[in-house]
Amino acid sequence: MINLQFFPSRRLALYTVKLFITRSLAVLLALVLVLMTLDLLGESGKILAIPGNGEPELWRYVSLRVPLLISRFLPFSVLLGTLIAFTGLNQHSEVVAMKAAGISAHQMLAPLILASLVIAGGLFAFNEKVVVNANRQVTAWSDNDYRPVPPESGILSNIWLLNGEDLIQARHVGGQGRRFHAEGVSIYDRERGVLQRIIQADRADPQNGAWKLSKVRVYDSSMNIVRHVPEMTGLEGVKPEQLTLAKVDPDQLDFWTLKERIGQLERAGRPADEAKAGLWHKISGPLSTLLMPLLAATAAFGLARSGQVLMRATIGMALGFAYFVADNFSLAMGNVGAYPPFLAAWAPFLLFLLVGETVLIRSEE
Repeated sequence: MINLQFFPSRRLALYTVKLFITRSLAVLLALVLVLMTLDLLGESGKILAIPGNGEPELWRYVSLRVPLLISRFLPFSVLLGTLIAFTGLNQHSEVVAMKAAGISAHQMLAPLILASLVIAGGLFAFNEKVVVNANRQVTAWSDNDYRPVPPESGILSNIWLLNGEDLIQARHVGGQGRRFHAEGVSIYDRERGVLQRIIQADRADPQNGAWKLSKVRVYDSSMNIVRHVPEMTGLEGVKPEQLTLAKVDPDQLDFWTLKERIGQLERAGRPADEAKAGLWHKISGPLSTLLMPLLAATAAFGLARSGQVLMRATIGMALGFAYFVADNFSLAMGNVGAYPPFLAAWAPFLLFLLVGETVLIRSEE
């Protein structure tokens, strides 16, 4: 008689989910420790080279980078954890025992899919509350060569803007409303493509349709001299929104803020495909954890005594890594406008969902 229940017994479901979660967390912990150690070895020299930086700054860097590593490698960890769990079940003939009890492959996977859905929800919340803020802070800090950065809300770093023929660079912008300002501003004043002046200011504050520049250094190319001016007015016609829209990085903005920025870009008549692809990927990215048990299921089926367990595990790993390659490629194509934003974010997910289901059905048969 065919078993029509979607889940196996409660005890069996808890047993497989426990194996799945413990193996995935162990792999995640190992990956984060190794990668964080290598990352810190590469950046510690730059951090400590700044006067005043010491051990607290190293720990601050670790606290900002660890959430990014967790977010990026959690799907990898779920893939490898599932492979480890399934390989052990297969080698101990537990899969054969489940099949003998009338449990199908889809029933074996159902508890893991449900656990992956919970992990995906947790990853989405973690990205929204922790990762975007950590990414914004560590990017601004590294762009400032690990010198102190003011703890302001909405800070963006390394902004470039084309205003007519003039190029404008701001080391970082931040603040809200009347407190909005830019620091480390450089204005490359050009006429007919020829550089006339370079104006550098420590700080710029919007004021009556222009900006008040403080602690200004003006290089005049015609006279080859540098003048120091305490204050001057510049950037006429440049609105604060132009600086915030000059760099819309989906990795540094939460879902709702990014959606608002997309609306601002569209109203300003500027391209928003990259931001839209990033918006959809904020959902499809965490949901990739749902695919990992399905793609790794090839390690669970087939007789262990056939000597093909390692080959099946390798196939499952190859499918998982192929998904990540396809996902990055599709997102890159969406960023340059070659793919529509929705397709760029969701096509790899749907494609490998069909591939995983096809492999699973053939393995079960």
